[in-house]
Amino acid sequence: MSAPIREILVVDDEVGIRELLSEILQDEGYRVALAENATAARAYRTRQQPALVLLDIWMPDTDGVTLLREWAAAGTLTMPVVMMSGHGTIETAVEATRIGAFDFLEKPVGLQKLLATVSRALKTAAAKEPRRVSLTALGSSNAVRDAERRLEQILAVRRPVLVLGEPGTGHELVARALAIPGAPFLTLASGARLTANPMALLDEAREGVLHCAEIGQYSRAEQKGLAFLLPKLERASVTLVATSAEPLGNLAADGKFDAALLAALSAGAVVLPPLRLRREDIPLLVERCWQDIAATQRNAHQESGRSMGTLTPAALTALTNAYWPGNLDHLYNVVTNLALTAGQFELTPDHVRRLLGEAAAANPAVAPEITARFFELPLREAREAFERIYFEQLLGREQSNMSRVADKAGLERTHLYRKLKQLNIRFARRGEDPAGGNGSGNG
Repeated sequence: MSAPIREILVVDDEVGIRELLSEILQDEGYRVALAENATAARAYRTRQQPALVLLDIWMPDTDGVTLLREWAAAGTLTMPVVMMSGHGTIETAVEATRIGAFDFLEKPVGLQKLLATVSRALKTAAAKEPRRVSLTALGSSNAVRDAERRLEQILAVRRPVLVLGEPGTGHELVARALAIPGAPFLTLASGARLTANPMALLDEAREGVLHCAEIGQYSRAEQKGLAFLLPKLERASVTLVATSAEPLGNLAADGKFDAALLAALSAGAVVLPPLRLRREDIPLLVERCWQDIAATQRNAHQESGRSMGTLTPAALTALTNAYWPGNLDHLYNVVTNLALTAGQFELTPDHVRRLLGEAAAANPAVAPEITARFFELPLREAREAFERIYFEQLLGREQSNMSRVADKAGLERTHLYRKLKQLNIRFARRGEDPAGGNGSGNG
C-alpha cells in the first residue's frame, strides 16, 4: 500500500500559472492547494504543513524570499520549498538557497524540469523524516517496544541494521517491518549473488530494502561481497537488513566470520529477546494464531459446519509457561497442531504437555543458557546471570504470584522486589508492581 500523498502548495499571483501548475501536478497524481499571494500562503501554513511549496519570488504583497525568511525564523520551514521566478538573478537564487530553499526554477517552467524537481524534493524530504517501526507481529511487551525504538534510532542515522537473536525470534518479521511502502524489498536467502555482481543488487533494491538472511552462514567470499556493498548503500538509498541466528562473535573468534565486517555491522545491531523473556506476549500471540486458523477452518468447512475445539485457561497457562526453545516458530507450530487436531472439545494442559514433552512444558528451573560459556564469566557476573534465570523461571512457573515466588525463593516480599529491580526483571501482576504501587499489568 502506497503512502498517502499530502498536498503541494502553489503560491503565485498569476492565476494562469497557478492553474497550469495545478493541472500538471494533479495529472501526475498529486493533490494541490493554491495561494494567490503571501498572505494566503501564511494562512495555509498556520493550518497545516504541505508536502512541498512552489513559491513565486515576485508577488505584490510580500516577495517570496521574505516569506521564506519568515518561515525559517519561525521554525515552520519544515517542508521543501522550490522558488520560481521569470526574472530572478543568481544572487536571489543563492540567497534563497542560503535561507533554506530546496531549488530554484526559472519561468516559464518546463514540464520535465518541474516534475523531476518535485519528485526529487519529495524523496529528499521523505528520507529525512523519522521512520516509524511497528513490531506488533512480535507482541506488545516492553521488550518489543525497546526493539522498535532501537530500530528507529538506527534508521534515523541511516546505518545498516543487524538483527540478532535465537532461531525463531522473528528475524524475517523485523525485516518485513522495515519495508518501505511502494519501494523494492529484496531478500537474499543465501549470499551467492554477492559474489557474482553485488552492484546489481543495489540497482534492484534502489530506494528500498536489501534483506540478507542468515549471514552467519555466508562463505568468506560472500562476506567480502557484503562488505563491498556497505559504503555504497547510502548513495543508492538502500537500507540493508542483515539477520543471523548464529553467534557472530563466536564465529569471528573462530576465524569463520570477518571481524571487520562484524564490527561495521555491530553499530546497528538489535537483539530480539526470546519468548521465555517476554512471556506476557504469549497469550496474545496464541490468540492471534488461533483466530487465523479458526477463520481458515470456517472458510474450508462452511458447508459441513465443522468447528474447532477451545483452549481452556489452564492450557493457555501451560503454553505461556513453556520454555519454547524454537520461540515464535515453535509456538505457532504447536498452536497450529492443537487447533487442527482438536475436535469440538476443550484442550487441556495434558494436550500441551504431550506436544511439548514434560520437561519443556514444566518450564525447567535450569535453562539451556547455563552452558560452558556461563562458567567462563567472572563470579559476580555469573551470580547475577544465574539469579536472573532463576527468578525468570520462578516468575513464569508461579504466574507472577509474588507471594508464592517469595515463599519459594525464601525471601521477604520487599527483598524480592528489590532483587527483581536490581536484576532489571519486569513482571506483570494485576494490582501490583515491583514498587509496591497499583500496577496495571496482566496476571
